Amino acid sequence: MKRLLVALPLLIVIVIGGFLLWGLNPERDPNAIPSVLISQPAPEFDLPPLEGIGVPGLARSDLTETGEPVVVNVFASWCVPCRAEHAELTRMVRDDGVRLMGINYKDKPKDALRWLNNLGNPYERIGTDLDGRAGIEWGISGVPETFIVDGSGTVLYRYVGPVVGDEAVEKLSTALAQVRANAGAGS
Repeated sequence: MKRLLVALPLLIVIVIGGFLLWGLNPERDPNAIPSVLISQPAPEFDLPPLEGIGVPGLARSDLTETGEPVVVNVFASWCVPCRAEHAELTRMVRDDGVRLMGINYKDKPKDALRWLNNLGNPYERIGTDLDGRAGIEWGISGVPETFIVDGSGTVLYRYVGPVVGDEAVEKLSTALAQVRANAGAGS
C-alpha cells in the first residue's frame, strides 16, 4: 500500500504530461473537433453594430433575409491570425461574391474600428459581442472561426483557425460551393 501511495504522484504526472504532449502535437487538426452546431439552426443572437463603421449589427434573422448562404466570421482586433486571414476574406468577398458577416468577439469597439479602418471592411454586417455570449452560443473555441450558414439558417460548415494558405482557402471555398449547389438544386 505504501508503494502505491509513493507511485501515485508519479503516475499523475505521467498522465498529465501525456495529455499536454497530445495537445501540442503539430499533426492534430483543430478542425477535427466536431461542432454540435453542424446541421443545426444557427443560435439565436442579436448583436449591436460596431459604431462608426457604417454597417448594421447582426442577428440570427439577418442570416436568412436573402435565402442565400452566408459566411459568418468571428474575429477580433487583438487576434494576430485574424489579421492574417483578413486579406483572404476580403478577396473572397470581392472576387467570389461571398456574403460575409462578422462577429467582433470580446473586442474594444475603438480597437475594432481602428483595425477595420486600417485593413478595410469586407463585412456586410458586424455584430459586437463584448461579453462573449454569442461566441459561447456559437460554440467557438477561439478566434478566428468561420461558419457557413445556408439560406434557411442552418449551420453547415465550421472552419477553426485562420483561413490562410491554399489548403484552408480550398476547404472553405469547396464547402461554400457545395452549399450553393445544394441551394440551387433545392429551388
